[in-house]
Amino acid sequence: MVTPATRRTGFVCDEAYFAHTTDEGLGPWVAPGPAFETPAGKRRIRDLVRDAGLLAELVPLAPEPLTRQDALRFHTAEYLDRLVAMSQAEGGNAGEDTWFGPGSWEIALLAAGGAATAVRAVLTGEVDNAYALVRPPGHHAERHWGRGYCLLANLALAVMKARDELGVGRVAVVDWDVHHGNGTEQAFAADPETLAISLHQDRLYPRETGWVQHVGEGAGVGTTINLPLPSGSGSGAYLDAFDRVVEPAVRRFRPDLVVVASGFDAGGLDPLGRMMLSAGAFAEMTRRVRNLADELCAGRLAMTHEGGYSELHAPFCGLRVLEEMSGASAEVEDPFDFIDDYGAQALTPHQRDAVDAVVRAHGLVQA
Repeated sequence: MVTPATRRTGFVCDEAYFAHTTDEGLGPWVAPGPAFETPAGKRRIRDLVRDAGLLAELVPLAPEPLTRQDALRFHTAEYLDRLVAMSQAEGGNAGEDTWFGPGSWEIALLAAGGAATAVRAVLTGEVDNAYALVRPPGHHAERHWGRGYCLLANLALAVMKARDELGVGRVAVVDWDVHHGNGTEQAFAADPETLAISLHQDRLYPRETGWVQHVGEGAGVGTTINLPLPSGSGSGAYLDAFDRVVEPAVRRFRPDLVVVASGFDAGGLDPLGRMMLSAGAFAEMTRRVRNLADELCAGRLAMTHEGGYSELHAPFCGLRVLEEMSGASAEVEDPFDFIDDYGAQALTPHQRDAVDAVVRAHGLVQA
């Protein structure tokens, strides 16, 4: 029996997202095969939310695709032309580890449009908050090429569109995907109106980005906050980072909207990360950003989905996040709650040192 929702939580998903293909080669010794980023991964999140009865408590939001002009707010015309040409042929590689098949240009526009739809619904008051379960992901896509399975910078384009069309002011971005949000950082590095915080595994991907010393450019210096955590970090490290970096930085910034790049690849069973978060830890981080949004910007909170490659664990992470956003409870037992009992979940000295470095770099008040 599902406990009813207490908040209007929008949910964006579209069957077209599952038609995007991501085969990749592994050198001459291993035959090409599916990438870690597969249709099944996100379909299973949607299916668990539906089968647990939670979907009926959410507000369905139909995504509207972005236009080429929307994409040009960040990406170069030359890059978009290459995407279109490959998409109309047999597909190809958009840049680095970003293989795709025919038709993915239109799907990428719909994915970025899904993020924009979630943001718009929150800003117009259609819903209290919203989650966009989109595919392909977006936070690695840079101005002139795709990276890490990402074709278009979904979150960045959604924020830019909302700025131009809805006049939203200051936006705080919190990215808890296990990989650094390099594309989002590039989009807003010089923008003093956007606070971009990325919590990620230190030197995982991309290895040349995400350093504590990268704090923004020009007028945007200080509004880029990188929080690289040591591999093996669990809830103790992440919640310490929230206590001493995320929450004080967002409060100091006083945004009009909070947007989260929500990846579940910091989960304890993910094949592409080496972190130890449980579904409950993702729920707790969701509770904290929701409370920040309630406190600072009338609850305006939108999330767009990024990574998460454990096809078994990620659905339970997604379910718990949506429960926390909506106030509903599906009362589904998490078969992977043993992650909370992994050794070294508590904050360790070297993890605290990593957070300390960010606190000092940004002049945040010590807890």
